[in-house]
Amino acid sequence: MSSSKSSADNTPSGNSTAEMLLASEADIHHASRSLKAMAHPLRLKILCILGGAKETSVQDLVDMVGTSQSNISQHLSILRDKGILESRKDANKVYYRIGDQRILRLMESMRLAFCAAPDL
Repeated sequence: MSSSKSSADNTPSGNSTAEMLLASEADIHHASRSLKAMAHPLRLKILCILGGAKETSVQDLVDMVGTSQSNISQHLSILRDKGILESRKDANKVYYRIGDQRILRLMESMRLAFCAAPDL
């Protein structure tokens, strides 16, 4: 079986682009784990907040989301452990941000697909 690539669509000869959206089992596993982590409503809300800001403190997230710091911290930990978020500590505050521009693009795609268009 040839592994040459078509110059037009950068996919292996004979395969359509649709068949190659996720090229390997490792990619599929990584995407599945990331999407599962993002799928929780509270975590999605956190990502929406962080997607619109450079970074946000845990306390500001608590205030915006409206749940306990313990609950927010558990959800932030899950997102950080999956590589979706990055954090930094400054004195006694911890700040979070989306660490991968691809996640921001995914969030924008989800906004376009699932959010109502604003009234003009």
